[in-house]
Amino acid sequence: MNDREQAVFEAGIKLGALYHQWVGTPISRDSAASVEKAIERAVVLQPFVEEITVRLDRSLMTENRFGYSELSGMMYDVEIVTRVGFTYCRAHLSPENGYPLMKIVECHEIKALPGH
Repeated sequence: MNDREQAVFEAGIKLGALYHQWVGTPISRDSAASVEKAIERAVVLQPFVEEITVRLDRSLMTENRFGYSELSGMMYDVEIVTRVGFTYCRAHLSPENGYPLMKIVECHEIKALPGH
């Protein structure tokens, strides 16, 4: 497997894990920012993750009779960048046509500096 394939795999596996780990989490508009940060801080610890941005659609957070909502896949707007060697992969998770779609946005390789 080359670095590009590994970077793509890492982006996909990270988004899939993130999706399934957090769906169903109790959430409210007041707690959304702290949940976004918690997801970012957890995922960025993993190997090959360079950066991640998580935004949750607060308009979909409708309170149940106990005053909270549950995190759903349709609330996600996530961008992740993975790096393997000198190859970077940017992937995205967001609603598209009524489905929380994960897709690779771009991959690129930077030139190694001489002697590296």
